[in-house]
Amino acid sequence: MTTPPWSSSSSITDSANAGGLQGTNQALEQTSAKFGQVSANKPQDAKPRLMLMGLRRSGKSSIASVVFHKMPPNETLFLESTTRIQKDSIHSFMDFQVWDFPGQLEYLEPSFDLENIFGSLGALVWVIDAQDDYLDSVARLNRTILTVQQYYPNINIEVFIHKVDGLSEEYRTDTFQDIVQLISDELSDAGYENAPVHYYLTSIYDYSVFEAFSKVIQKLIPNLSTLENLINTLGNNCGFEKTYLFDVLSKIYIASDTRPVDMSCYEMCSDYIDVIVDISELYSWDHPDRKAKGEQNQEAESHVVLHDETMIHLMEMNKYLCLVSVIRNPESKDKKGLIDMNCRTFQEALNDVFSRSWEEEQAQGQAVERIERGVSH
Repeated sequence: MTTPPWSSSSSITDSANAGGLQGTNQALEQTSAKFGQVSANKPQDAKPRLMLMGLRRSGKSSIASVVFHKMPPNETLFLESTTRIQKDSIHSFMDFQVWDFPGQLEYLEPSFDLENIFGSLGALVWVIDAQDDYLDSVARLNRTILTVQQYYPNINIEVFIHKVDGLSEEYRTDTFQDIVQLISDELSDAGYENAPVHYYLTSIYDYSVFEAFSKVIQKLIPNLSTLENLINTLGNNCGFEKTYLFDVLSKIYIASDTRPVDMSCYEMCSDYIDVIVDISELYSWDHPDRKAKGEQNQEAESHVVLHDETMIHLMEMNKYLCLVSVIRNPESKDKKGLIDMNCRTFQEALNDVFSRSWEEEQAQGQAVERIERGVSH
């Protein structure tokens, strides 16, 4: 996003005093220094891969289209069934791939190359249609988990119990518990107690699928704890009730503070991103006769005060990420400058953390490849 000329000048609220806000600079620097050099337990692929699997018509393609291609949910009704592996490269704060795997392919047969399918996989997302007979899907998932755990134990297994929007609250809970029990019992019988399987209730007609994918993506980020500590430091010093670091294009949040997630708060922040993006597309075009009056911010920044005096504050961190915070205390409306200053300090710490992780990691990987090529020659 570019800097919008309509940048709001309405009152900003905050619950911290000036001294507390000014102290954020030092706190963020200390947190960044303490946690910035987090190393992953295993090397991360330059392009982590997510595999969407499940039976036919389970909703895999609809999920990918809504989350990563901004397709309206109603239009997914016209999507054709996937007949071959669909590979999408997602270019964001980190590049990753999403593979949509056809439900009819028998990938566990000897003719399939398991290494090619699962070898560099970061997460396996298995989609179960909660409105259909899910016994076949659960049985096939269990066979897949047993294979993956045997040869590729580091893969994250994520189960989306999908299409729950059409179920009553009671039946939704019963279905969830039944599926979890079926999977757990069979894995336990096979000797896998407490297998690393995570479950989510999802629907493309609300924000649950974005919330689920946020949790999936976060597990692929090697320095998630670093980001959470930075956000906690910022939020505690500024009095933010909840803060998210969003990927602008997909509206997946890659990190947040460690307070419990409030879905209504998440939906409000996500909707505000849409508002900012839409207005930016309308008004931030470069006019040939427009001349900048002084130094201009490179990133968009905006805020809005709602009818109940809740404030949403958005600041773009880079071309992929934005920080969205919720403040409910109306008594600190004169702290706008301090809020912005501390968000800019967070931005500097964020860029520092990123430069220490993916960029260095990728550079190290390229260096290793060059060395290996030199040895082979």
